[in-house]
Amino acid sequence: MPKFPRHQIMSLTGEQARHELGESYGPDLRLAELLTPELAELELGYGTAAGDVRLRTAIAERHGVRADEVVVTVGGMHAIFLLAYLLAERGEVVTTAPEFPMTRSAFETVGASVRVVPVSFDDGYRVRADAVRAQLTPDTKLVSLATPQNPSGVAVPRSVLREIVDAMAVVCPDAYLLVDETYRSATYGVDQVADTAVELGPRVVSVASLSKCHGAAGLRIGWVISTDPGLVERLVTAKFSTVVSASPVCEALAVRVFEKENLAERSGWLEQNLLITQDWVAANGQLVEWVRPSAGALCVIRVKVDLGRFKQEAAETGVRLADGDWFGDEPRVFRLGFGYLPAPELKADLDALTTALVRAAAGQPGVGVRLGM
Repeated sequence: MPKFPRHQIMSLTGEQARHELGESYGPDLRLAELLTPELAELELGYGTAAGDVRLRTAIAERHGVRADEVVVTVGGMHAIFLLAYLLAERGEVVTTAPEFPMTRSAFETVGASVRVVPVSFDDGYRVRADAVRAQLTPDTKLVSLATPQNPSGVAVPRSVLREIVDAMAVVCPDAYLLVDETYRSATYGVDQVADTAVELGPRVVSVASLSKCHGAAGLRIGWVISTDPGLVERLVTAKFSTVVSASPVCEALAVRVFEKENLAERSGWLEQNLLITQDWVAANGQLVEWVRPSAGALCVIRVKVDLGRFKQEAAETGVRLADGDWFGDEPRVFRLGFGYLPAPELKADLDALTTALVRAAAGQPGVGVRLGM
C-alpha cells in the first residue's frame, strides 16, 4: 500500500532549538508588510484551479513565459507531487543523492523506480551530464534535479542542463526534466540571478515557491511552469482533483510579495551571513570544512571530530543542524542554514557550534581545541 514515509527532517517543524542552524530559508516576512485596505474587501470564496491570474502573471514575468504557462500550487512540494503522480507513476525516475528527502519520497510514493546519480562533498556536489546520461534508459519518464541543490546550495551550470536535455532527447525523448529552482533568486549581493531552466525546451518543467527566496513560507504558495500546453492542462486538472484551488487570501498576499520585490535587500542579508559563515569555517579549519554554495540560505559542512561525541555535545549545547543522512549524504556532513538569523545572532550560534566541536575534539589526536570565533 502506498504511504508517505516519516522523516527526521520533520523535527525542524517542531520546537525551535536554542541555537537554530538547521533551517534552509532567509528571514521571514511579516503579515503587516503585505496588508493593504483592499485586502479587507477580498471575498472568501474558491479560487481558480490554475491560480489567480495576477499571481500567475507576476510569476510569468519573472520567467519570460506566458501566464497560461504557470500553475499555482499549494507550496513547491505540491507541485513536485503532482508531477510525480502525472509523469512517473510506476515509471522510472532519475535523480540525485543527496537530495531533499520529500522529493525522493514523492517518487517512491507513486511507485516509481528511482535510479540515482550520486554527488558528493569531495567533488563539490557537481552534477555531471555524463553521470546523468549513464542512468537514462528508454523507460525513463522523469529526470529530477535541483539548482541550487538542497542541502548543498550548489548550482547546476546551464551548460550541464543543456547537455542533459540533449541526452534525454536521444535516450528517452518522451521524458521530462523537472528542475527545482526554489533557491534560484536567493543570490548574494550583486550576483546575477541565473536564467530559468524552462527556457531549455517544452520538456523542461520548472518548480519553485515563495518559501525560500521570498521569506513567505507561511503562505504555502508554489508553482509549476511548463511551455507544454498538454502538461499544463493535466496539471490544472490534477490540482483541482487534489485541493480544488489555493487559498485566494494567500494568493492575494503572494501578489503583494511580488509587488514589494525585496530580493535585493535579502541578497545583501544573505551575502553578509555567507561571509560570516565563510570566516567561521576558515577560523575553525581544524574542526570543520565546507563546500561554498552558489546561492540560497544554506550550505553543507563536514565535521572532522568524532561524530558521536559531536552529536552529543551539540545536543547539550542546544545547537541544531540538519543531519546529512536525512538527505542521503554521508554521516559527518550537516546542512547549516545561515540565512535565517540576523548577523549578531548567527555569530552567537556559530560560537555555540564551535564550543560543541571543541568539546567533541578534546583529546582527539591531531585536532586543535582553540575557539575559532
